Amino acid sequence: MTKNEEYGKKAHELIPAGAHTYSRTDEVFPGNAPRVIDHSKGVYAWDVDGNKYLDYAMACRSVTIGYDYERISDAAIAQIRNGNTAAKASKVEVDAAETLCDLIPWVDMVKFAKNGSTVTSAATKLARAYTGKKYIARCREHSFFSYDDWFIGDTVMDAGIPEEIKKLTLQFSFNDIGSVKALFEKYKGQIAALIMEPAESEEPKDGFLQKVRELCTEYGVVYILDEMITGFRWDLLGACKYYGVEPDLVTYGKGMANGFSVAALGGKREIMELGGLIPGKERVFLISTTHGAEMSSLGAFIETVKVYKELNVTEHIWKIGKELTDGLAAVAKDAGLEEYFYIQGAPCSPNFIVCNKNKQPSLEHRTVFCQEMLRQGILMTYLSIAYEHGEAEVSRTLEAARRAMKVYADSLHSDASKFIEGNVIKPVFRKYN
Repeated sequence: MTKNEEYGKKAHELIPAGAHTYSRTDEVFPGNAPRVIDHSKGVYAWDVDGNKYLDYAMACRSVTIGYDYERISDAAIAQIRNGNTAAKASKVEVDAAETLCDLIPWVDMVKFAKNGSTVTSAATKLARAYTGKKYIARCREHSFFSYDDWFIGDTVMDAGIPEEIKKLTLQFSFNDIGSVKALFEKYKGQIAALIMEPAESEEPKDGFLQKVRELCTEYGVVYILDEMITGFRWDLLGACKYYGVEPDLVTYGKGMANGFSVAALGGKREIMELGGLIPGKERVFLISTTHGAEMSSLGAFIETVKVYKELNVTEHIWKIGKELTDGLAAVAKDAGLEEYFYIQGAPCSPNFIVCNKNKQPSLEHRTVFCQEMLRQGILMTYLSIAYEHGEAEVSRTLEAARRAMKVYADSLHSDASKFIEGNVIKPVFRKYN
């Protein structure tokens, strides 16, 4: 038994699903993917058997510079030496809050936490407290907002969520301002908040974000933009800056501390201060977590912002992302597969689509392509570009893609399952295992 098999077996015996994030479980990777990672550095990862991989998953998109970037690791370690936590608010806690509020013009106050679900759920709670309304409108095309009931109850994985809670979340469509207007009219005076990402695999069109801003103001709905992925990737100030829109509340997480556990809820003072200690105001139990302001992670966040500014990190991510996606498109075209393999989304956070012979997206054929990339040491189930991805990594990836494209082409003219070793990649959100 290899160490991968040994640790993979232990993981499933001891941890439900074998990992602490569903997007890290075996089922969302091809069968030849490593079961357990031992360590990572830069944009490379080594499994427990010592196999090395060029990594494009980058810890669920949370590492935007590189694993164990020395300056950031040292900043975190320095805060560990300060005690890592305290009996009262720590100095670095205040410094980190000042860093974020000074950085983002539409953030007057901030609450830190350890994960994105905590802050998105806190945002919906604040919106309900601020407006006195109960419904939450969320974008149906955006795949994940929180593991809490208000969102999970509105997905196919709704086991364990009471029907009463499921009914309180409504859906609208991205880039369809008519669907937003219709929802606001149907539930007029009852919607507390609208939440979506500024962009996912599809970018906003025809001023969609600005039009939603106007409708939220008109109908008295709190406008929440979830920048968990877009923040610190589209721009240092996030996709709100990039697309020119100001929300009432905004959430950040992945990328803001280069893989260290930090998430943030920020926004307008008049809403955020409901979670404070204003005399005579009804108390809102916003976020109260023992480790939410862990000093090491906040030290990493402050240093990450400095690195971003000094090295123009987002500019590099856009540049390398465009080189990589243009290259992949050219490889597909050279193979005569440009209608079957193509790229969606912004170059800083692209998504590659792999289709079947009917030109429909196919998980089986995606598995074939990703499996062949892994065979050449490229962990690329999706594309998350980091600062330490450079020209050498792009060249290596494109060369591997040329070989993988040949196998994928063969699978289009045959039974794809014959090319797959192990499981077919599965989506996280489905009703049954």
